[in-house]
Amino acid sequence: MGKLVSTIFVTLDGVYQGPGAPQEDTTGGFGQGGWVVPYGDEDFGAFVTEVFARPGAFLLGRRTYDIFASYWPRISDPADPVATKLNALPKYVVSTTLDTPDWAGTTVIRGDLAKEIADLKERTDGEVQIHGSGALLGSLLDLGLVDTLHLLTFPVVLGDGFRLFREGAVPTAFRHTGGRVTPAGVSLQTYDLAGPPEFGSFDLPPEA
Repeated sequence: MGKLVSTIFVTLDGVYQGPGAPQEDTTGGFGQGGWVVPYGDEDFGAFVTEVFARPGAFLLGRRTYDIFASYWPRISDPADPVATKLNALPKYVVSTTLDTPDWAGTTVIRGDLAKEIADLKERTDGEVQIHGSGALLGSLLDLGLVDTLHLLTFPVVLGDGFRLFREGAVPTAFRHTGGRVTPAGVSLQTYDLAGPPEFGSFDLPPEA
């Protein structure tokens, strides 16, 4: 059985929208795309290469799928660790409007999300990787279907854009399983889901 593993880039204020280029995702008039680019040092690249060594399949939201499908099929370098996996392995996109995907190896998921993703994990040998796809990731976290979260936090605040953890998210605790900070200041942290949060108090003890 495969694990569902998410890798997502966020700013210090939790924005995940348009990390790779100014015109990547301008939904809602977002005009600050490309905020990841100044921090793309060797350590960051090495982490991405590590992640792409482990997939058995990919799961994407519709917006991220469209962005990926417009770019990665054009990269044919057999030495590119990202393009080779994305173009060769099965891809699943959650959408109610996509009918005939052009990217080879794509299956559209339309049914009950919890059942479809549980079935996908069951039949996949290796990681089912979800990249970006913040809205879909939020739904999967709420359903408790994500096993591991690679959260890459970049040292920039945008003040605008789609945020990963929005008000109304299901309360969830995570267990930190590893991490490091790149020379450019990107915090690369990995968490496993640990169930509902636990609570306590730092109140002073009652006086005798």
